[in-house]
Amino acid sequence: MKERIDSKKLPEHIAVIMDGNGRWAKGKGAARVFGHKHAIKAVRDVTEGCAELGVKFLTLYAFSTENWNRPKAEVNALMQLLVSTISSEVKTLMDNDISLTTIGDTKSLPVKAQRELAEAIEKTANNKRMKLVLALSYSGRWDIVNAVKALLKKQQNGELNIDEVDQNLFESYLDTSGIPDPELLIRTSGEQRISNFLLWQMAYTEFFITDTLWPDFRKQHLYEAIVAYQQRERRFGKISEQVNT
Repeated sequence: MKERIDSKKLPEHIAVIMDGNGRWAKGKGAARVFGHKHAIKAVRDVTEGCAELGVKFLTLYAFSTENWNRPKAEVNALMQLLVSTISSEVKTLMDNDISLTTIGDTKSLPVKAQRELAEAIEKTANNKRMKLVLALSYSGRWDIVNAVKALLKKQQNGELNIDEVDQNLFESYLDTSGIPDPELLIRTSGEQRISNFLLWQMAYTEFFITDTLWPDFRKQHLYEAIVAYQQRERRFGKISEQVNT
């Protein structure tokens, strides 16, 4: 499958909704956190696979604002896993020349998680091959509302004329400012929804949905998604004849 990928038509930005950890664990008669722990291999595989191919941005939906509503024991386990994973994976990021950043309300994370994230972001800041974006305590609606609040505050302070607001200005106030919109979204586990993820940014994103549960997702599945993406015609409101000429 890798040989079928056209290196000249790679998506610059791939986003992933990593779904199915709980069902994977349940299928093995284990607690949900068992699935989250075994998902780390999938994260490493996909991150390395994207970097090797030449993808410039990879965004992983790691924890949504709604995930705070899960059972407390699971949330606590996820936060502990986040801290230990970030600490152990910095070497992999450095070895692969990958920089780390985050989007989302990271101030709501435990202090230890915030500290580990800040250290990892600082250590990898000068890496150039690819940017890995972790969406943590993130939701599309949260992102949009925050941008609106920031614009309203500037307008109330007399620093902004309402007629100045256009798509480009609005996007500059989103948490993803400086990150291109994703061309490809991969969702695992077969669920067919976007789960409040990058709502503004995915206006023209191509979707690839696989029944594979996230802990089983590997580079081969990534290649399959990219090949499917490259076979599509992206028209952005135009007709085929306009795109082809």
